[in-house]
Amino acid sequence: MKLAHVLTGYTADRGGRDALALSVLVARSGDCSLTVAHIRPPGWGPPSPGRVDAEWTRFVQDRAMATLTEAAELAEAAGVAEPDRVVAIERGSGRGLATVARKSGADVIVIGSPPRGGRGRVTLGSTADQLLHSSPVPVALVPRGYAEDAPEALDRFTVAYRREPGCDAAVKLAAAAAGRLGLRLRLITLMIRGAGPAAIEEELLARVRRQYTTDLRNAARGPRRRGAVEVEIAEGRTVAAALGSLEWLPGELLICGSSRTGPLRRVFLGDTSMKIVRAAPRPVMILPRAPAGRMRTGKS
Repeated sequence: MKLAHVLTGYTADRGGRDALALSVLVARSGDCSLTVAHIRPPGWGPPSPGRVDAEWTRFVQDRAMATLTEAAELAEAAGVAEPDRVVAIERGSGRGLATVARKSGADVIVIGSPPRGGRGRVTLGSTADQLLHSSPVPVALVPRGYAEDAPEALDRFTVAYRREPGCDAAVKLAAAAAGRLGLRLRLITLMIRGAGPAAIEEELLARVRRQYTTDLRNAARGPRRRGAVEVEIAEGRTVAAALGSLEWLPGELLICGSSRTGPLRRVFLGDTSMKIVRAAPRPVMILPRAPAGRMRTGKS
C-alpha cells in the first residue's frame, strides 16, 4: 500500500467534494500524485438522423470537463498543484473507476457518500457497491459532510484487526504506509458482548479479553517501524457501540482487510466489515484480498 498515486472519483456535488478533501490530505501528507476522474455514460448507440445523440454526447462531455475543472481548482486551492484529469466512459461509475485505476497505476480509489445518508457516516451507493466487489486496489469511503469540517492533516491509521493471515497482511501494509507518511498506527479489535446471563457472560468476556489482548500485542510486534503501535479493544453490544467507545482523532483513517471468502486481489466486504463501514465515524479504507502466500506476514 504505497499511497503514492491517489485516484478520486469526482462528481459536482457534496459527495465529490468529500472524496476530494480526503484525497488532498493523503496527497499532501506523502507528496503523492493526484488524479481526479469523472465517469460519464456512453452515447445512445448508432447515430440518429437528426444528430441528437451527437449533441447530447457533446453536452455530457462538456459537463464532465467542467466538473473536472472545478475539482482541479479545489485541489489547487487546498495545496495540490495540477492534478491529472480523466474522463472515462462507462455505464457504471464504479466499474469505470476500477478501469481508470488499472490504466493509471493508482494505488487507491477515493469516493464520497451519496446525499441520502446521515451526516458523518459512510453510506454505500451503487458506485461503492461496484467497487467493493471488484476493485483491484484499496477503496477509501468518505463520510457525508467530511469536506465541511475537514482536518488539517492525517493523524493516524487505525486497523480493524482479527486473528487471521489476511489481517496480518493488512497490519503490515498499514504500518509501511504509516511509516512513509509519518503517521501513528493503532490496532483495534471489536469485542461484541452477548445478552446471556451476566455471570457466565463476564467469565467468558474475561477469557476473550485476555486472548484478544495477546493477539493484538503479537500483531503489534510484527510491523518494523519507529514508535510504538497502539492497541485497544473496543467493547459494545453492537459494532456501532464498540466503535463509539473509542477515541477518534480528527485526521484518522480506519483500515479494514477484505473478507477471506472474497476473490483474490479484489476488494470484498464480509458482514462484519460492512457493519464497521456503516458505523465508522471516520473515512474507511478497504484493502483487497491478497494470495495466501503473501498474507502470512505475522503470527496467526
